[in-house]
Amino acid sequence: MAGTGREAGAAENTGFEDLSDSEFPDFSELGDIEELGSSLGNPRKEVDAQGPWKRKREADAPTPMERFHLGCLWVSDLSTQSWCEQQMVYRKERPGFPSAEKAAVLDAGASIHLARELELHDLVNIHTSTKEDAWAVKLLNVLSMVPVLQSGGTIREFPVFGEIEGVFLVGVIDELHYTSKGELELTELKTRKRAAMPLAAQKEKDRFQVSLYKCIFDAMVWGQVTSASLVHHMKLSPEMLLGPQVHSHARQGGFTVMSFGDLLELTFLSLSLSDLPVIDALKIEYSHQETGTVLGTEMVVFEEKQVRDKLRHHLGYWTGLREPRGVDVKEAWKCRMCDYAAICEWRQSGGTRTLSHEQHAKKMTK
Repeated sequence: MAGTGREAGAAENTGFEDLSDSEFPDFSELGDIEELGSSLGNPRKEVDAQGPWKRKREADAPTPMERFHLGCLWVSDLSTQSWCEQQMVYRKERPGFPSAEKAAVLDAGASIHLARELELHDLVNIHTSTKEDAWAVKLLNVLSMVPVLQSGGTIREFPVFGEIEGVFLVGVIDELHYTSKGELELTELKTRKRAAMPLAAQKEKDRFQVSLYKCIFDAMVWGQVTSASLVHHMKLSPEMLLGPQVHSHARQGGFTVMSFGDLLELTFLSLSLSDLPVIDALKIEYSHQETGTVLGTEMVVFEEKQVRDKLRHHLGYWTGLREPRGVDVKEAWKCRMCDYAAICEWRQSGGTRTLSHEQHAKKMTK
C-alpha cells in the first residue's frame, strides 16, 4: 500500500491522513460523572434551539468551510462535532493547542493503527508535490484493495470519499472483512489509555463515525460518487500529469495511466464493475493501548434517517446556516477535560453567545 511522503504545504487539504481518523482523548479518568451545571456559571435550564446561533449568516460573510479553506470535511471532524461543536471550532482555530499528554495518547493510538496495517501489507513512501499526486496515491490504494475485497480478503485503511448532503466528505475505514455468514463487516479500532470502556457520550460519537463511513462506502459501490464531484470540490486538474514516483508506482501495480484524469477514470470504472456489496455490519472494538487487551466491542445498528438528520444539523454550521453551539447543561462535565475551557465563551457566558461568529473569528486572529 502506498503512503505519501509529501513536502510541507505541497498538497494541502487533500482530505486524508496516512492513518485512520485521530483518536479522541480518553475521558475514562473522569471517574463518576456529575452534571456540573455550576461550572458554566449561571446557565439556563435549556438552550433555545432557535436562538441567535440558529440565524442565517450575513450574505457577505464567509461560511466556516470558506473561512477555514476547506474543500471537504473529514468524518473525524463531524464525529468530534457531535461531542462538542464549540470545541471542534476551537481546534480548527487553534491547531496544536491540545496538551502534550493528550498528544501522546493520540500518537500511541496512531502507532497501534500503523502496526495493524503492516500486518496485512507493506507501506511504500511516495513523494508527491501536488494535490493531484496526493489524491492519486489514495486512488491507487483503492484500486489495489478492491480486488482483495472482491476475493473475500481483509483490507485495512480503505479511503472513502463522496458528496453527501451537498458537502464532500472523506475518511479512512480501519478494516473491512467478511463474517462467517458472508456479511461485509466494518471494524473500527479505538484505543484507550486506561483499561476501561468509554462513556456513553463517547460511544455515541463513535457510532456516528462508523455510520457515516457506511453512508460514504455504500454510495461509492452504488455508483453515486462521481469523478466530477471529486474534481469540483477538491479543485483538481484531471489533465495534470502524474509525478515521477506516483507514475512509477502505478506502473508497478499494472496500471497504465499518465495523467490524474486517466487514474480517475480507471478508479471509478473499477468501482462500478466491482459488484462489491454494501456494508452489512458495523463493529467498534475498544483496546487498551499499553497491553493491547480488547476491552469490549460494540455492534452498531445503522439507522439511516437519524444519521442523516444529525449530519444535516452538523452541516448547518459548516455551510453558515447557524452559529456554533457548546454543550448543553446536562453535559457540562465535558468541560472538565477540555483544553479550551479557559477561553470558551459559551462556557463563560453560561450557554449564551455574546459575539457573533464573524466577530469571534476576527478576535481569534488578532
